[in-house]
Amino acid sequence: MDCRVKPGNDVDRASRFGWEALFSMMTQISLAQAAILAINSFALGGLLFLLSAGFSLIFGLMRIPNLMHGSFFMLGAYLGVSLLDTGLVIGGSMFPNGLAIFGWTILEHGITIPRVTLVPRVEDIFLAALISGAIVAVIGGVIERFLLRRLEGQVLPQVLLTLGFAFIIADICLMIWTGDPWQPSPPPQLRGAVQAFGMFFPLYRLVILAVAVVIAIALWIMVDWTRLGAMIRAGVDDPPIARVVGIKVSRLFTLIFCLGAALAAFAGVMGAPYLSVYPGLDFEMLPLALIVVILGGTGSLLGALVGSFLIGFLYNFGQAMFPDLAYVILFLPMLLVLVLRPQGLFGRVVA
Repeated sequence: MDCRVKPGNDVDRASRFGWEALFSMMTQISLAQAAILAINSFALGGLLFLLSAGFSLIFGLMRIPNLMHGSFFMLGAYLGVSLLDTGLVIGGSMFPNGLAIFGWTILEHGITIPRVTLVPRVEDIFLAALISGAIVAVIGGVIERFLLRRLEGQVLPQVLLTLGFAFIIADICLMIWTGDPWQPSPPPQLRGAVQAFGMFFPLYRLVILAVAVVIAIALWIMVDWTRLGAMIRAGVDDPPIARVVGIKVSRLFTLIFCLGAALAAFAGVMGAPYLSVYPGLDFEMLPLALIVVILGGTGSLLGALVGSFLIGFLYNFGQAMFPDLAYVILFLPMLLVLVLRPQGLFGRVVA
């Protein structure tokens, strides 16, 4: 009995069916849907750039795999929505139902602390983003100065420390803001849509893209055309030699860490009306930032910019066209870059 597969049998039909299904998925999106997906991809890419630019510089300069960078994004977003809602207020009732530990009643009626307004309510989302960025920058600077600096050159302790802080920040956010999602409305002047080419595009998402482009230009000017940028580039390329020529690399460490934390928090506030804010947002954004840095190359702002928009397009179009393969499409380019060009698309091999 001949068991060999002959042309024209079930294997060929299955192959044709597979290609027809793939072509059908690729053509099921109309031009208008593709345009909306493109705008969403640009907006997500802009947010990813704000998140990954600082992450890339931190890893490129300090060699710290900062796994709490997504937590800075989420914490900044929560601070921003609080500023837009009531302002930053501390106090109120703690443990309203009492407190018992191992069956022992510690408090019966809870504690009431006088409410104190630290920062009054703000109306402008850009001001809220700046204030949140400043607060998170201070938090990041304290962590870097007093904890991470003691672990310089120790990768595993740095990973464990930043991962531990990520869980701590997540639990603090859950305790303060509860598990309900928060989604502030865009400012009144940024609501609505812009009509172009017979289609309507959400105005706020175009604003996110514009803000990301402006910050990208500002960072490029700082890194490539200022003395501070020259010191940062020297620190990224060769930290020991940078110290020899008199550059205070430790101060650069703190400055870049604060800048990266501030950018992440700023992105969180700007992205809150688009993505909403909810528990787990930190560990959803962190893998995307990691992929961007691996694709673009550590310490490269151009790589962060290109990688961010590439991942934005892959994420949105992958979810829409190939929902079952969305994460395969997302992670496959990263795997190829790791194999073929480990330093990233725009990274440099440093001796």
